Parts: sequence; structure tokens; C-alpha cells
Amino acid sequence: MKITDLQPQLVWQCFHEITQVPRPTHHLEKMLAFLLDWAKRHNIPARADEVGNVVMTKPATPGHENAPTIILQGHQDMVAEKRADSNHDFMNDPIETIVDGEWVRANGTTLGADNGMGCAMAMAVLLSDDIEHGPIEALFTVDEEQGLIGANGIQPGFVTGEILLNLDSEEHGQLVIGCAGGKVTLAELPYTLVDAPKDTKFFTVDLDHLKGGHSGMEIGLGRGNSNQQMARFLWESNRRFGLCLSAIDGGNLANAIPRKATATVGVPAAKAEEFKKFALEFNDMIHAEFLLAEGNGFTFKVEDAEAPAKVIDPAVANRLVAALFACPNGVQGMSNAVPGLIETSCNLASVKMTDKNTILVTVHQRSSVDSRRDEIADRVKALFMAIGAEVTFDDTYVGWAPNPESKVLRVAEESFEHLFGTKPRVEALHAGLECGLFLEKMPGLDMISFGPTLKDIHSPNEKANIADVEKCWQLVCEMLRRLA
Repeated sequence: MKITDLQPQLVWQCFHEITQVPRPTHHLEKMLAFLLDWAKRHNIPARADEVGNVVMTKPATPGHENAPTIILQGHQDMVAEKRADSNHDFMNDPIETIVDGEWVRANGTTLGADNGMGCAMAMAVLLSDDIEHGPIEALFTVDEEQGLIGANGIQPGFVTGEILLNLDSEEHGQLVIGCAGGKVTLAELPYTLVDAPKDTKFFTVDLDHLKGGHSGMEIGLGRGNSNQQMARFLWESNRRFGLCLSAIDGGNLANAIPRKATATVGVPAAKAEEFKKFALEFNDMIHAEFLLAEGNGFTFKVEDAEAPAKVIDPAVANRLVAALFACPNGVQGMSNAVPGLIETSCNLASVKMTDKNTILVTVHQRSSVDSRRDEIADRVKALFMAIGAEVTFDDTYVGWAPNPESKVLRVAEESFEHLFGTKPRVEALHAGLECGLFLEKMPGLDMISFGPTLKDIHSPNEKANIADVEKCWQLVCEMLRRLA
């Protein structure tokens, strides 16, 4: 079965078209061209702004011209993550989708249902001829996943709606009315290379196939962070045996929990067997620690490596390992305002050696309290400044304060109960959404966020629940009817 055979067929057809367009964050030229061409083919008025946001409009069904204008909003970009054995080229290849029982997934890559499915829902509304609704504006923003650039760059008047339905949440039965803000910390540590020491045995250390996931949605599930666990191993190995570091690499994206990390290290030849024995012990230890959160699917390997000519200056390498080991990671505090909500978190996202003889460490902080977001970011800054790194901040965005008195929330609750016979959960998220920025740009905008059930987003295990896509579509249609 293909996804175009699934119901609601109009939604899945639109999603299929989106999956054929390469659209990793910060590389949306093809997606912009696709959206404008798609609108032209279907005789739908469309325009783009300077940053690449696209809005398409549809008039009200007869008799509802005076209803409030509804903005249906999703973001164009997707997180580009793939398995180590995948040859997928996110800049050029379409996503290969697979119907797998009750789910749709991709072949070794992220699926891009975050937020391609939200975009598909909006496009399906534009195409549909049997939905009762008021005036519609479908807004497709750019680069939400890193920097919320589209929401930051939107100008007054680009959209005029009074109510916004953000279609970027990932759990059916949940109506979202608030989210965390965030900030990315970039620490760049210069290093020099020195001759590799004599009488040293070198090894490649590889930690791979952790589940990873969204650094907001899954940060509280206790999953392993490959960079943190690699630093833990290097720290203890250095303490026991003395260590030199030739190379290190881990993670990719600021908003994804890293799944893989590698390092090339050397230990005194006389201690090589002890080092390998400790590696086996470490492997058993982390598999026991993460059994419930990760299962047995991840791997930790230490293998012989060819001796390099050069290694990182040991003084710098020791400071780097210490800072990575000490870096805050995971949940840092729970909300006092919303029981059960993670207030503040930190994700040690990536460690990369650059071609400028620097090591770039990326850390993503989130919090529903802006001052706590800034505090944890400053703690990370202080830590890496102490080892000689140059530290800057990037991609700062505000949170979205909940409004329990929201009129569109009441409509959503009534629509959900009418359709499904149960009450939805009204919650705030620890993940970031564009809604806080929309509210800054358009004070008074009434907003809610919802979507179908997606699992393991920001990882190659991402999948969309087929039945919940149909339920989400039903909810969109029912809300539009009631709002009209």
C-alpha cells in the first residue's frame, strides 16, 4: 500500500507531494518554488515575503463571509536525520515513505511529518470543496526547526487573521495552549596539534544507534545522550589510564538528542588491555542504565585504530573532556505553575571539529520561564569560557504563555468532544512553537496548537499514526465549521 491509498486521501496526497520536495532547514529554495507552483496550478492566490514565508488564501463558503479569518499554519522545513547506513541525500532526494501497519514511516530517514503533515492539512483545506468555513489564510513559515526564522521575520499585514490554528503538535487528544522558549549556546574552542606520543596504542570509540529524538518532546524520557556518555567514558578513561585525543565528533542538530558519537583516542601501550577491559565494563554499565529508556538496540564499541601522526594538545583535550562531562544535560527543573511540565532543560547537542582548528560545541537550552532559560545558558557559557572557548548565543526565541480563557480553545474542546466522545487534554509543551513569536507580532491573536500522533520526531524512527491523521483532519474540519 502507498500513502496515497490512505484516508483522508486528499491529506495524504498533499503530504506525498511534500515528501517529494527536498526541504531541510535553511535549504528551502525547492520548497518555496513548489508551494508557489502548487498554488498556481490550483488557481489559489499566493504570495511570499522576503524571508520565504508563503501565504495562500481562500474565500469563505457562501453565507460565511463575515466570519473571522482563520490562519492555518505549518512550517515548511524538516529535520534532516538519517541512519548511519543510509545514502539518502537530503538536498536532492525525495523521502521514501513506507506504510507499516498502523503507521507511516520513512526508509532510514526522518519522515518530515513534522511539519509536513501540518502543511498538508492546510493544503487539503484549500483544495476541498465540501468544508464549511470562513475566510482562510494558509501560512507556511520557513526554518522553524533552527531559529524560528519565518515567525521572526513575518511582517505586520502579511496575514490578517484573528484566529490561528498551529498544526505542529504531535499527539492526538492534546490541545496545546503554551510552550517553552529557547536559546542555543555555541562554544568554539581553539586547539593546536602536537606529535602523537610514542608507545601509545590508539582506538576508535563508537557509540551509536541511541533513540535520540526531539530535544523538547523527548528530553524527559531518560534517553541516552551520545555526547554526554562519550564524555563520561573519556573522562573516566583519562583518570584511570591517561588519554590522548586525536578526533571527536557527535550529534548534528541543536534540537535533536544526539544518537551517535565517535572519538579516536590513545592510551599508553602498557595499559591497552586494561583500557579494553574497562570499555567492556562501561558497555555493560550503560546498557543496564538505559535498558528501560533505550532497550538493547544501541551499540558501544572500542576497536583498534591506526596511529595518527598528530593529536590534540593534551591540555586542551583534557579541558574539553572535562567541560563536556560537566555540561548540564537533560531536565534541569520542573514547572511550579503546570504540574508535570518540564520547565527547563539542556541538550548537549553536538561536538564538531572544524576546519579552523577549533572544536564547536552546540548546546540547546529550553524553558517556559525566560529568566531560567537565560540562567542555564549563562551557566553553560561560564563553563566553556573557563576552558578558553569563545561563547556566543544564537536562535533565541520566546515562550508562549497559556491563555486558559481562549475562545478558540473552547471551540476546540467542544469540537473534540462532539467528534470523539471524550474530553481532550489541555496542556503546555516543553517543546518550542512559533506561537509566542506570532503573538509578539500580532497582539490579540487567539491561538491553539494540535496535530496527529507522531512518534520519535527528529530521528530516523519518526512515524505518523494513520488513524490519528484522519481524526486530526476531522477536528480541523469541525472547528472550521463551528468558527464559521
